[in-house]
Amino acid sequence: MTTEALTEKQRILVVDDNIANVELLEAYLSAAQYDVVKAFDGQEGLDKVHETMPDLILLDIMMPKLDGYEVCKQIKEDERTRFIPVVMITALTELEAKIKGLDVGADDFLSKPFNRLELMARVRSLLRIKSLHDDLDSSEDIIFTLALALEAKDTYTAGHSERVAGLARELAEEIGLSEEIRGRIHKAGILHDIGKIGVREAILNKEGRLDEEEYNEVTSHPSVGANICEPLKSLSDIIPMIKHHHERYDGTGHPDGLAGEDIPLGARIISIADTFDAMTSARPYRAAMDADVALKIMESELPEGQWDEKLLKSFISIKRNNAT
Repeated sequence: MTTEALTEKQRILVVDDNIANVELLEAYLSAAQYDVVKAFDGQEGLDKVHETMPDLILLDIMMPKLDGYEVCKQIKEDERTRFIPVVMITALTELEAKIKGLDVGADDFLSKPFNRLELMARVRSLLRIKSLHDDLDSSEDIIFTLALALEAKDTYTAGHSERVAGLARELAEEIGLSEEIRGRIHKAGILHDIGKIGVREAILNKEGRLDEEEYNEVTSHPSVGANICEPLKSLSDIIPMIKHHHERYDGTGHPDGLAGEDIPLGARIISIADTFDAMTSARPYRAAMDADVALKIMESELPEGQWDEKLLKSFISIKRNNAT
């Protein structure tokens, strides 16, 4: 069996209300061994995007139901589809039309009537970029899976990172951060303890007090976690959150003794979520605390101490409102 036979065809969605244009594009693309999906209006095109998750979209602008601008806008606003390249194909030649396309996230343009060689060159170029992004996604998935698998081995910490990620995202939403930033904070929450892969299980599960050497090993995990994630450029925005989630607002934390707003906002948010979940979960050395007791202990640190006062007050408000 040849390598080509083992490789799944890349899928291209063609969206155009002109049947002749669709058939012509299908002929070009099929001859190049691409899998072609067709749609004949904007709404059908958007439905096919979610049904088939294509690798590339060739999108007409002037169409019934939804025009190409609106289709592209919705594709690029959806986390599941925003990295699918979109090429707008149009008879419009005005600069304003292209500017509007760029504003809604179009990756490239082709003018009708299009040149077959130019079309295929642009298709190949954008599919290469999509493949590179998919490779990064696969690498990210491996790291996230590793983080959750390591945690699941321990009865005491199973689910901790997912709960921290959820609590952190909830706080980020409460203070008005954008969906994009909330997503980054959620990712950092999932990965915040991945550095514990470098800490001996005997130390993590120790019931008594840690000695100095053991304590230093545990407190190294934020830096170790940042080093694990560093090779992935796609995680560069969240690495500071992982590295600094054990800093203290008063400057007495680790690894770098950052203080106040020098600590990344995401790290300050995760620190609060991490502490609350740790306090309200059973550990080898103590039973789980009642949520209200944990909140009162954290509140007693104010106005100065481990956490950002404004963030902690927002978190306490969320938890108490949810409890009523």
